Amino acid sequence: MRAPDQRDPQTYAIIGACIEIHRQLGHGFLEAVYQVAAAIEFPLKNVPFDREVASPIKYKEIVLPTQYRVDFVCFSEIIVEFKALSHMGNVEESQLLNYLKATGCKRGLLINFGNSSLQYKRMVWDYDELIPPNNKSAQSA
Repeated sequence: MRAPDQRDPQTYAIIGACIEIHRQLGHGFLEAVYQVAAAIEFPLKNVPFDREVASPIKYKEIVLPTQYRVDFVCFSEIIVEFKALSHMGNVEESQLLNYLKATGCKRGLLINFGNSSLQYKRMVWDYDELIPPNNKSAQSA
């Protein structure tokens, strides 16, 4: 995973919609309230989305009988995960990272409505960075 050099208009649109939701509702509600508000606000900001998208999990190419439920997939390629916590940490970031891995999406937003100002983190999953270089000595061992 690497920090992106530039933000894109799609994530800006999503963040803008979330800022408006936070401006209207403030903090202190449950995550579900912000999700319902987003289902209203996203179309107003021309953000196409699917909500509560099931994402299968594979283990050794076998689909497990359990699934992730992603809060939103916007623009058919950006995972958006809502939180309403006093602070976000590694657990929430790992959750989004796992969603990116499971879905094959490269971009994700972690949005936290739990503070007096909206918090967000944009994450990019770069599959190419995870492929180790061809190491012939390791292959011949």
